[in-house]
Order: sequence, then C-alpha cells, then structure tokens
Amino acid sequence: MDAAALAALIDHTLLDPLATTDGIEQLCREAVDWHMGHVCVSPTYVALAVDVLLGTGVGVCSVVGFPSGAHLSATKAAEAERVVSLGATEVDMVVSLAAVTEGDWATVEADVAAVVRAAGPDVPTKAILETSAFDADAVRAAAEAAIAGGAAWVKTSTGYHPSGGATVAAVHLLHEVAAGRAQVKASGGIRTLEDAMAVLVAGAERLGTSRGVALLGAARSAA
Repeated sequence: MDAAALAALIDHTLLDPLATTDGIEQLCREAVDWHMGHVCVSPTYVALAVDVLLGTGVGVCSVVGFPSGAHLSATKAAEAERVVSLGATEVDMVVSLAAVTEGDWATVEADVAAVVRAAGPDVPTKAILETSAFDADAVRAAAEAAIAGGAAWVKTSTGYHPSGGATVAAVHLLHEVAAGRAQVKASGGIRTLEDAMAVLVAGAERLGTSRGVALLGAARSAA
C-alpha cells in the first residue's frame, strides 16, 4: 500500500484532554498536507476543526461517551446530536463497558441504537468495544450487539484503557463477526508502519492514530 492509499484510511487523532486550540489546528493542517481522510477530535473542538478544514475534503469525526462509556444513553445521544449539529461527519461512541462485562447484550444494543438514531442516517456511528479488556466470546457478542444496534463500524479501542489497544487478533475477530454488515476500525497503539499494515491485513478498514504523519513518512520512505 502506498502512502496516498494509506492516508485515506487514517483518522488523524488528538483526544488528549489537555489538547489546545493550537494543537487541533496543527492536527488539521497535517491532515490536509498529508491528504488524510479524517481528523478525530473531542466534542469541544468539532466546530474549530470543521472551520479549519472547510473545503479541504478532510472529514471531522468526534467521540461520544469517551473514554469510559459509563454515561447514560440519553447523554450519549444528546452529545451525538450536538457534535453532528456542529459539523461532525462521523461519531465514535464508547459502548457501555459495564454491560459488556455483565453480558447484558440488550443494553449494549440499545445504547448503540440511541446514538445511531441521534446521529442520523447520514452520519456513520462507530461502536468502540475496548476489545483488549474482554475475552474473544465477549468481543464477539459485543460486536453482534453493536451491529444489531445499527453501528456502521466496530472499533477496537479508545487508546485510554489500561488493558491496551488494537491487536491483530481482535481486528481479525471483528472482521469475521462483521462479515460485511459493518466495517472495522483499529485504534490504540498503532505507532509504526508495521503496526498499521498488520491490522489492515487482519481486516481493518480504518486506522485511528495520533501518529499519522510518522506512519505516512515511513510509507513514503519505504516506497
């Protein structure tokens, strides 16, 4: 995969709670300069990112219920509605991790469905499952519940959970479960070109990473 093809798959991400306006503007400039597909920012920075990226073709993704997922579904839905009204073109939500832990798949499905409805039919919702925190059976069931709730994507990780981020095994499992009904985003711990290629081969169709520039620089060097 050449650098241009890889760039289109990257959600260039800055979700640090200490991120500044300058940092978000730099993130957006880098996304434009390297022709990345999207930036992913916190709700407070959606309006800024939309303004900076106007007319560039780079989309704006924002997060909902981030990073714990321990928010009321109504709160997540309201947050999704708000970021979409500010111009976000994709929403990445953290599912109820407590419900996953308890095997309460109806709650996972309903939680996702509330956000999907609020975001609307033209704004894809990605369900973050925090795959490294759970065994394969729980990940499989959580992905099924998220897809049943209308998620257009299933996503590995927030990048903030102590259990870790994306793994090849988790991506492969999500790809297998999705079976064309949803797409797979790998996020968390994707630091090198080798990391990126490994999860793409495993079935990821999007990468969430704060190291987009480094990955693309390595891809150009390898060409």
